[in-house]
Order: sequence, then structure tokens, then C-alpha cells
Amino acid sequence: MMKTTSFPSVRVDPALREAAQRVLREGETLTSLMETAVRETIQRRVAQAEFMARGLQSSADAKRTGSYHAADDVHAELQRRLDGRRKQVLG
Repeated sequence: MMKTTSFPSVRVDPALREAAQRVLREGETLTSLMETAVRETIQRRVAQAEFMARGLQSSADAKRTGSYHAADDVHAELQRRLDGRRKQVLG
């Protein structure tokens, strides 16, 4: 089992601490709320970085191959897929 460590103490405005305490769910601690917030922020930033990397790679590939797709065509295809899926799910 890996040893745990702690984050540095964070000084915040009393109003922020009070707001955080007001939204705690049953059995939740301020510490667990903060840990969840940090984990979710890390996940979001990793996803954003991966999204940007894919976009930059796609741009480079398009420039290299000369193969581009018009936004209207892409939107129409996405709408077609969405409509098809809605029809499957909603009947």
C-alpha cells in the first residue's frame, strides 16, 4: 500500500469556506469535498490537453494530406447520427 501525503494548507476567504460547508452532503467532509474537486479538475485538464493534442494532430494531418471537411458537412453528419440515435432510444 502506498503512503498518503497531504496538500499544502490553503488559505481562503471565510465566505468561501462557509459556502463549501453549506453544500456538504450527508457524511461528506470538507476534506473529501476538496479531494474530489482536485481529482475532477485534474481529470478535466487531462481531457482538455488530450482534446487539444488531437485537434492539433488533426490539423497537421489535414495540412499534410490536403484532405479537409467542410464544417457544414460535418455538422450535417453529426446531426444525422444524433437523429438516428434518438430514434433508436426514443422510438
